[in-house]
Amino acid sequence: MAVSEKIIQDVQRYYGTTLKESKDLKTGACCTTASAPAYLKPLRDRIHPEVVKKYYGCGSPIPNALKGLTVLDLGCGSGVDCYLLAQLVGEAGRVIGVDMTRDQIAVAREFEDYHRNIYGYDKKNTEFHLGYIEDLKSLGLGDNSVDLVISNCVINLSPHKAKVFAEIFRILKPGGELYFSDVFASRRVPATLRNDPVLIGECLSGALYHEDFRRLLLKLGIQDYRIVTDNPVELRDEAIISKIGMIDFRSLTIRTFKIDFEDICENYGHVAFYNGTLPESPHEFHLDDHHVFKKGLPVPVCGNTAKMLTLSRYGKYFQVVGDFSTHYGKFPCGPEEPVAVNRTTADGSCC
Repeated sequence: MAVSEKIIQDVQRYYGTTLKESKDLKTGACCTTASAPAYLKPLRDRIHPEVVKKYYGCGSPIPNALKGLTVLDLGCGSGVDCYLLAQLVGEAGRVIGVDMTRDQIAVAREFEDYHRNIYGYDKKNTEFHLGYIEDLKSLGLGDNSVDLVISNCVINLSPHKAKVFAEIFRILKPGGELYFSDVFASRRVPATLRNDPVLIGECLSGALYHEDFRRLLLKLGIQDYRIVTDNPVELRDEAIISKIGMIDFRSLTIRTFKIDFEDICENYGHVAFYNGTLPESPHEFHLDDHHVFKKGLPVPVCGNTAKMLTLSRYGKYFQVVGDFSTHYGKFPCGPEEPVAVNRTTADGSCC
């Protein structure tokens, strides 16, 4: 049996039979709701308890401005994030969940009509597929067909991460967004630990070293991405600490777009104004960990940020003044204070 096949079987076994509910996890890597914004809580309260108790996410990969979108959730599990999204995209939107664990997909499918009725929809706006996130074409997902791709602590589980990201940017529409939460490592996980079934299931041994993630995206032509949230991962189990405690793990929420970016932040004199018209963010909009746009206040931005705010679905919520006719050099872009682990791009980059 190939190593990748064994990893897939170990993951299916861990999330299909070993874990019965989220409290069975041995670490804090794949189960936290600490970063979820307050407006999502009443929506989450409407989700069936059987769906919620099998939640294994490590963040809250639910961005703003979702009405009417087609959204894909990679590794949807029992469907918690899909049923949150179903309320946010509305009946005219579409939410597609993909997972390779039969038991998880069965739970998600079981409660589709329950949630449709709770939400007051005439027809369901969710669909769940048993399949692999490395091969979305076999599920009928065509090129440039999805507005938003999310994932919640799943990509680390894939033995073929390059294929996963290649598929993501194949199916995203131009200007579409990837917004995902996952576990990242402060250094490469030793080869001797990468096939440990418990460490795999706990989202540790498959965690990407952040610089390798940056390099992977560069090979796909994605030259800028942003860190939205950054939280340490708690290793609660002594046996796990003895094996892999020499590595620092962090749960990051990351966003990027299918847009032609430059590899560092360049200054073209753009200034951005947030209109304050997003219902869930009436006073300020958080693009990432160092861009907070307060309603009506001018904010100088680099060329890449200007593209994010004009060439994506966020364009209607911003006024960006300026063009690319005059270049003023490198843009001084980044958090005021260094952030451990998550400074993942070349010197001078925005993200």
